[in-house]
Amino acid sequence: MPVSEPHLVVDSLRKDFGPVAALDGRMVRVLNGISLTAHAGAVTTLLGSNGAGKSTTLGCAQGLLVPDGGTVRLLGQDPLTGGSALRSRVGVMLQDGGLPPSVKPLALLRHVAGMYSRPADVDALADRLGITAFANTTIRRLSGGQRQRVGLAAALVGDPEVVFLDEPSAGLDPQSRQVVFDLITELRDRGLCIVLTTHLMEDAQRLSDYVYIIDGGRNVAQGTVSELTSRATAGAENRTLYFTAAPGLSGPPLQEGGSLVEEAPGQYRVEGIGSPAALAEITTWWAERGILPTAITLEPKNLEDVFLDIAEGGHRA
Repeated sequence: MPVSEPHLVVDSLRKDFGPVAALDGRMVRVLNGISLTAHAGAVTTLLGSNGAGKSTTLGCAQGLLVPDGGTVRLLGQDPLTGGSALRSRVGVMLQDGGLPPSVKPLALLRHVAGMYSRPADVDALADRLGITAFANTTIRRLSGGQRQRVGLAAALVGDPEVVFLDEPSAGLDPQSRQVVFDLITELRDRGLCIVLTTHLMEDAQRLSDYVYIIDGGRNVAQGTVSELTSRATAGAENRTLYFTAAPGLSGPPLQEGGSLVEEAPGQYRVEGIGSPAALAEITTWWAERGILPTAITLEPKNLEDVFLDIAEGGHRA
């Protein structure tokens, strides 16, 4: 992680909403002590289930919501009082887009660029994100993935120092996702502070320099992807064996745990491999049935496994 002063500091953040009729008019505490930091030259990712508090945390960090407790410092300032000088240094991509439906993409991007003293090259950014191909279509007629690309461009056109990206690859086809990945990586390498939320664990694992997992408005885990996955795999019964063989196999290959799952015809998964003895038990199971796998891999937990373990209280379904 970078050693410079963080561009974003969220400390003990609390946020209440309500009163809520379903709760007899009581307030609902959505954030209950969230803390995080985000640095220049790094992608900091917030992960959490729906309702965990991710969007509310970002809203407070951006100055769109007023917290009920705790502090936020964005580029050394309070985002609620920082004014236009601070806002010109920050780019925001909202999950629902927030784009005017009757405007065409390039006209919108040029309008947004005109609000900044040193904007990015609109045409180059549009070309990079494939927006030029649908530049003459109004935003209301764009697909969800196309609107995502326009929203990302709008967040970047001011050449910000900090950019908040809420689900930037949602709805994108694989080729467009790769373009977005490459752009985010380049921006990070240029020194931008990127704060990201996503439901796509593969994207988070690939892009993130540091991850915060939140649940119920609280921090429940944090670290680099390597730290999170290494901690989850350190104990027994935390590796997964994948093998390819004839389809239709059944029966438990391990005496305790380690159920056999056929994910696709001939593609098998056995979870709970925590010792050489367990692996030997599986090879014995193969030998007794005359099974010679054509491919075998033993993998540690990935970020999705870590997230699911936390979301499900430490137990995988």
